[in-house]
Amino acid sequence: MKLMKIMDTVTQFFNEHIAPPHKIISVEKQGEEEGWRITLEVIEERDYMKKYAQDEMVGLYEVYIDEEMEITGFSRLSLRYRSDLEEQA
Repeated sequence: MKLMKIMDTVTQFFNEHIAPPHKIISVEKQGEEEGWRITLEVIEERDYMKKYAQDEMVGLYEVYIDEEMEITGFSRLSLRYRSDLEEQA
């Protein structure tokens, strides 16, 4: 299934370059030939935060993938303490 391949691609990329994904929140088709937009959460600096007895930080990321399953861009949208309440849309 294509969605599973997209999620696997994003997970592998983040495992290798950023940090292991905590939760993939959304996978959305952007248009007929524009690719996909994925939103996910990542626990940031887990070991550092544990070492100093701090609450874990959660980064919210947006990732873009083209039709050939190549990541074309990503950015961190926000960063919050794990215990903070999330903003409600």
